[in-house]
Amino acid sequence: MLTYPQINPVAFSLGPLDVHWYGLMYLIGIGGAWLLAKKRLAGFDPSWTNEKLSDLIFWVAMGVILGGRCGYVLFYNFEQFLANPLWLFKVWEGGMSFHGGLIGVMLATWLFGRKNGKSFFQLMDFIAPLVPIGLGAGRIGNFIGGELWGRASDVPWAMVFPNDPLQLARHPSQLYQAALEGLALFLLLWAYTRKPRPTMAVSGMFLIGYGVFRFLIEFVREPDAQLGYIAFGWLTMGQLLTIPMLMAGAALIAWAYRRQGATA
Repeated sequence: MLTYPQINPVAFSLGPLDVHWYGLMYLIGIGGAWLLAKKRLAGFDPSWTNEKLSDLIFWVAMGVILGGRCGYVLFYNFEQFLANPLWLFKVWEGGMSFHGGLIGVMLATWLFGRKNGKSFFQLMDFIAPLVPIGLGAGRIGNFIGGELWGRASDVPWAMVFPNDPLQLARHPSQLYQAALEGLALFLLLWAYTRKPRPTMAVSGMFLIGYGVFRFLIEFVREPDAQLGYIAFGWLTMGQLLTIPMLMAGAALIAWAYRRQGATA
């Protein structure tokens, strides 16, 4: 097996404040998305200013953070929330959910679009290729923090994570997710958007791409201890939440191209 690199999860300290790598990865993801969005802005709407773009990125970032936290609490730790509702606000204890973050982004995008004269799917198609940057950065943050590890394995690249109470050699599933949900999904969407696509198609491709990668990775990722397997002795909460994404993605692409054909 490989030796897990002992990286201090605290990147640096400012007096009593510890700045963790996981938090920095969120900033890297948001900053990278903003820089890439500036390059795509002219093709989206030449009349938009950098200030309006910054406003959109801010709204999306708030959707990620608030939705991600609420989603983790409601999807993965609802019993603990019922026992102590104030635990929702203890963000320093960790706990974020992609699916909750996605719902938060969708809500923030809808509200921002209403204020700025853009349809929901116009904005979502613009945002979708930017998201994998944050996903990849976030998974690297998980790896540095030694959390969300994979299932026990004897593959040559398995690792023993220091926070694992069982000290088993495990899949470094965080790196798998960084490679697939981050890099591979980014390349897929970037290639797909090189040509003009009908409205909703890019959003649909994101849902399908992420859904397929996440569903597959869940087979080597350790399920959350408080939930275990949801059904059949293998279905995890991550897979269960991904199934509607796959269905919605296929429906959006079919609807987008059907509308385009009807218009033509």
